[in-house]
Amino acid sequence: MRVRLQVWRQASADVEGALKDYDLDGIDPQMSFLEMLDHLNETLAGRGERTVAFDHDCREGICGQCGVFINGQPHGPGRSTATCQLHMRSFEDGATIVIEPWRAGPFPVVCDLVTDRSAFDRIIGSGGFISVNTGTAPEANAMLVSKRDAEDAFDAAACIGCGACVAVCKNTSAMLFVGAKVSHLATLPQGRLERTARVLNMVEAMEAEGFGGCTHTGACEVVCPKEISVRTIARLNFEYLRARLMRVLR
Repeated sequence: MRVRLQVWRQASADVEGALKDYDLDGIDPQMSFLEMLDHLNETLAGRGERTVAFDHDCREGICGQCGVFINGQPHGPGRSTATCQLHMRSFEDGATIVIEPWRAGPFPVVCDLVTDRSAFDRIIGSGGFISVNTGTAPEANAMLVSKRDAEDAFDAAACIGCGACVAVCKNTSAMLFVGAKVSHLATLPQGRLERTARVLNMVEAMEAEGFGGCTHTGACEVVCPKEISVRTIARLNFEYLRARLMRVLR
C-alpha cells in the first residue's frame, strides 16, 4: 500500500517545527505503525536525510514509551490500543496520515515526535511507592485482600503512563494518571501506610509540574490504551479530601 505522511519535524526544543510531507510506498498492511516509521527512516537514511525521532521500547503495549497524535487522535483510530499496537491495515491505501507529538505544555518537544515526559517520573517519585521490607517473599495468605479490592487495584495498576490522557485533555490534566497511581496503592493494605502523605505529595507534585485541573469531559478515558476509568479520578479526589481532613484533625 501507499501512504502520504505529514510528519512533525523539529530538530530540537530551541527551534520551530513544521509538518513535512513524505510519500511512502511498499507498505505491508500487516506492518505495525512503528514498523512503518522504521521503513520511513530506512528510506530517509538511504537518501542521506535526517531520520525521524520517535519514542518506543517494548512495542507490545506495555512500557508506555510510544505515543503520538495520528490524524488528531492520541494513539490513532483504534480503541484500547497503544501506537505500537496499531497496524497499517487500519488505514486506506493512498491515505494521508498526519503524525504529531503530544501537545501539552508539561511535555515539551525534545526532537520531532519525542517529548519529555519526565514530569510523570517526578510525580511518581514524590509518593508512588510503598514501604515494605525487602528479601524473602511473605506468605501469600498473610495479608488477605478482597476480590473486589484486588480487581480495582489491578485495573488501576494497568496504567502505563503513556501521557495520552494529558495530551487529549483541554486542560492538560494529569488526574487520570495520578488517580490510577493513587487508587491502586490506596486500595491495597500494603499501600495504606503512606496513604495520607502519598496523595498530598503527588497532587502537590502534579500541580508544581504545571498540569491543569479536571473538568470531567471524559476524553482521557476514551483515549487511554488501557481503559483506565475516570472513577480513579473520583477516588483521587476522595483520597485527597480525606488526607486534608486527617491533617487538620491531627
